[in-house]
This record gives sequence, C-alpha cells and structure tokens, in this order.
Amino acid sequence: MFAGEHNLIANSANMAALLFQTLPDVNWAGFYFMADGELVLGPFQGRVACVRIPLGRGVCGTAAARRETILVPDVHLFPGHIACDAASRSEVVVPLIQDGRLLGVLDIDSPVANRFSESDRILCEAAATLLVRSLTA
Repeated sequence: MFAGEHNLIANSANMAALLFQTLPDVNWAGFYFMADGELVLGPFQGRVACVRIPLGRGVCGTAAARRETILVPDVHLFPGHIACDAASRSEVVVPLIQDGRLLGVLDIDSPVANRFSESDRILCEAAATLLVRSLTA
C-alpha cells in the first residue's frame, strides 16, 4: 500500500480507508495532525468530524499530550470527551511519533461500547508505526 510513496496525506488517506473497511463495528477512522500547537483534522473515513482539537482535550488531545495510546471502553465516561459524533461509544487513539516529534494521532471510533481490545490496540499501534515509517522509507 505504501510502496514507493512517502507523502503523509496520501498514505494516511489509504490507511484510514483500509482500517475503516476492515475493522468491524467502526464508524470513524482517521488522523489528526499537529499544526500550530493543536491537532488539525486530516484524512478520514466516516461522518463529518471536529476540525481542531487542543492538546490535552478529549481522547485525541489527551493521547497526543501524553504521547501514549489511549483505549476508552465508553467515551461518555472519559472526562472532557469531545463528541464529534454522538453515536460513538468507544475509541482508540494512537500517537504518531517520528524521531521524538509528535506528528499527530490515529483515531478510531465505534458505536459499540467496549469495542476495542488489547489486540486492537496492538494492531492500531502497528498501523501507526507503518504509516510513520512510510514517510522516510
């Protein structure tokens, strides 16, 4: 999928489509990228999304600020959750880090509570790593 391509937008668009099409019970899959100190919407599959997310706010902003994956079984119980799509119930967010620099996050939502498992976390982290590596390979 990334053979010979190093463009962030092209590769993240294809990764979002792949994850959205292959993961069951997912209603949003996409990326937010760092710009001017906040997360800005990138390529995605799903319903219309929030455009800007401050660091430390919501699941995406918290994962970005902590630079660690966050798996949320029920987003309605996550303090400060930003409801871009009221149908979303669970979420996994993986930071994209290249050479110590935060590029953004991979965000996947589901309308099913407790949708994401430890195996899903590992898969999403692997997908994020593949994307980041594609930028310099």
